[in-house]
Order: sequence, then structure tokens, then C-alpha cells
Amino acid sequence: MEQYQEGNLAKSLAGHDKGKIYMIVREEKEMVYLADGKNRPIERPKCKRKKHIQPIYQKEISFSQIKKSQTGQNEAIKKVIQKYQKSTDS
Repeated sequence: MEQYQEGNLAKSLAGHDKGKIYMIVREEKEMVYLADGKNRPIERPKCKRKKHIQPIYQKEISFSQIKKSQTGQNEAIKKVIQKYQKSTDS
């Protein structure tokens, strides 16, 4: 499904991280791998079942651009998440 594509944001619905925003870095059958650039860097993504997240369609920047980022992949992920949170707060 398109909603679980790499680069889309997702909100955790279950677990100790409930309500936290992540970026999807990989998708497999019933699982997604999530990173936030801080506690969960792209090198060590969090694995969650698809039913435990709410996908947020967000295609301002493609995941391939983040992978090629000169400033660092984790920094780019943090910036995208912060920008989304600022837009939802106002």
C-alpha cells in the first residue's frame, strides 16, 4: 500500500512510544521499520506491526533525497518530523 511507503510519516498507536511520530524507513509484509533520527536512528530502526501505527501521508521530500543528504540522514529525518509537528500545532 502507498500509505506505508518509505519516507511517509507514521504515528505510533500502541506501546510505550504511543503518540510519537516516526518516519517509515522500510516496509515488509505486516511490519514497518521506523526512525526518528534521535532515539531511533536510521541505522537502528524500530520494528512495529502495521496495525500499531497510523500512517501520515507526507511527500514533501522523498526518502531517496534523505538517503543522499549531505547533512546526515538522521538530521534530515528530524527536520521533516519537526516541520510536520509545527504544522499540526498551529
